[in-house]
Amino acid sequence: MTVHPSEQVMPSAKKPASLTVALLTGLRPLDWIKNLFVLAPLLFSGHLFTSELVSKSLLGFILFCILSSGAYLFNDVMDREDDRHHPAKALRPIASGQLPTHLVSVIAFGLILVGLIGAFALDLRFGLIASVFSLLHLAYSLGLKDWVIVDVLLIAAGFVLRVLGGSAIVDVIPSAWIILCTMLLSLFLGFSKRRHELVLLGERANAHRKVLQQYSVTFLDQMIGAVLAATVVSYALYTINNGPLQIYSVFFVLYGMFRYLYLIHHREHGGRAAESFLTDPFWPPWWAGPCSCYGISTGGYSLDLFRRLF
Repeated sequence: MTVHPSEQVMPSAKKPASLTVALLTGLRPLDWIKNLFVLAPLLFSGHLFTSELVSKSLLGFILFCILSSGAYLFNDVMDREDDRHHPAKALRPIASGQLPTHLVSVIAFGLILVGLIGAFALDLRFGLIASVFSLLHLAYSLGLKDWVIVDVLLIAAGFVLRVLGGSAIVDVIPSAWIILCTMLLSLFLGFSKRRHELVLLGERANAHRKVLQQYSVTFLDQMIGAVLAATVVSYALYTINNGPLQIYSVFFVLYGMFRYLYLIHHREHGGRAAESFLTDPFWPPWWAGPCSCYGISTGGYSLDLFRRLF
């Protein structure tokens, strides 16, 4: 498959109303949806009505939002020159010059420090996992993002660490299937993002991200297809081992995966999975899938839920 160079002209940056607005934009609140993986162990362990664990899990979610925002700011400082070659990232507050880099650097490390202190205060194991999460993000920004395949594996590791952090909070051992499905799903999203960048930027891709010169659309399509198949099969095997009804939730997973694949190839999505997930007009089945998985997997606990509500 031949990649045609993009002829798009870089859009001019719009000045925000204030420094505060620019900073809030730089924190990338839309990407906080990724940290919902911290809550997954709470839901699937059947502790949704254990008030203490709910409070701790929500606090863990907030702490991961703080840590990830600090990591995003640091990464944007490191990538500010490269981001100016990307039509969307060129509008980010740091790349467009709306925020001074020295101020952002101080805020980034301040957020990471506050997040880690809070994580250790919440739970020792959670704090250790949060530390590894932050170190991986820093290592990614400082150079590992330029290592082909390793860059996407690090993205996947971040999602797995979110699940492990949530498991530490509720004191459960996560299923190997959950870890495997989380890793494969995040690899699918990571390779899809690289494909989006390669197609969008064309010959200018190398100027934005060095690692893109080591990828090709053909290779990424093969990786996306392989990881998609592995994700669906792994989830199907997980459902078979957890009751006769849960296998039907595979239909929702298939729809979600195929829908995202459609958006990648026909709507030029893939750059920001969170945005696609929240703005796609066919989003109800995306949400219905996880809800059905939760309801079926908890079995009798779901009946107890309805008794409490009604």
